[in-house]
Amino acid sequence: MALAHRLDRLGTETAFAVSAAAAAWAAQGHRVYPFHLGDIDLATPRVITEAAAKAIADGYTGYCPGPGIMPLREALADDTNERRGTAYTPENVVVQPGGKPVITKFLQAVMNEGTQVLYPNPGFPIYESQIEYLGGEAVPYGYVPTDSGFAIDLDRVRSLITDRTSAIIYNDLQNPISAESTAAEREAIAQLAIEHDLWVLSDEAYFETRYSGVSSSIASLPGMAQRTVILYTFSKKFAMTGWRLGAGIAPAEVAQVMGTMNTNNESCTTHFIQHAGAAGLRGDQSEVQQILQTLKGRRDAAVDVLETISGVQIARPESTFYLFPDVTQAMAARGIEEVNDFATQALHATGVSFCTRKHFGRPQPGEERQYVRFAYSGLPADDITEGLTKLKAWIETGETEGQA
Repeated sequence: MALAHRLDRLGTETAFAVSAAAAAWAAQGHRVYPFHLGDIDLATPRVITEAAAKAIADGYTGYCPGPGIMPLREALADDTNERRGTAYTPENVVVQPGGKPVITKFLQAVMNEGTQVLYPNPGFPIYESQIEYLGGEAVPYGYVPTDSGFAIDLDRVRSLITDRTSAIIYNDLQNPISAESTAAEREAIAQLAIEHDLWVLSDEAYFETRYSGVSSSIASLPGMAQRTVILYTFSKKFAMTGWRLGAGIAPAEVAQVMGTMNTNNESCTTHFIQHAGAAGLRGDQSEVQQILQTLKGRRDAAVDVLETISGVQIARPESTFYLFPDVTQAMAARGIEEVNDFATQALHATGVSFCTRKHFGRPQPGEERQYVRFAYSGLPADDITEGLTKLKAWIETGETEGQA
């Protein structure tokens, strides 16, 4: 029997393939430093875990409303408004089992088959996967390097918009490259959306994972709340990657559709986990701040080594928990032409496991520089320093000390 043809268009999050290779290498007795997957090895704050246990004990283990329980929707609306200067109500909030479902349901709500959706590339690979799987045309836009990191290629974005473009996916505080828009860049994207009547998915997964300054949302700009869906996730801020809790914060017409999709797809997000999320938003934030300080220390440990490696160019980003260094010269020094070969040889020589640019969307014509991504959210600072010091020795001298 044949499977559905649309499965041919379904991609995946290829960082998990790197996980498999790292696990196989570790199973042979080698030490592995897992920089490949953006998971967090820190404990979820106790205000959340205790609230979950209480909610289970209190019997919140059955069905609940498809759009989410009202205490959580109210807490999310209040928190979003306070941090973004918006005016959402609970009716704009649709709770989801994680952030990823917001991508799919946004596209199902606003994209017809054959229409175009602009998305960042390099970027989270599920954008590209879901646009194509659902029958849209995935149109990538890119970035240009700057002294402080990367900026959206706005001229390229302008050139890509056609009368078939229905939406743009915008990831400020970006995975994998840690880019943060300037106010001018954010306003330029908003102006293009208004001028061409585009829907916007604003992926704000890392809105509060930042080490200085204050984040801003495109939804807070004039004329944008009515055309923007915010992707909110508890995974990063609260170290809740495995809990699967997120939300779409959307114009009422889209929120209503997403709520109906919830009923069709999941019935509802796990009841007691929603009570835990509400407690996290309303409760003591001291452990949340400690998570952020720990991540900041890990960022500094990683950058402190990477910026000393000959042939590696790296900026010190103020957000997310990713680094996206240019390794073009380092690869040349090792005589390696293919970036995935560079990653494989680095793993076998040093135990350092990381993703490459090729794991974050199809490379586009004209890309000449080679980049890799390090996620520092899952390793203690001492391990970060140890692993990257081994990587430095291998790149600069070929030394492979410490590997079995």
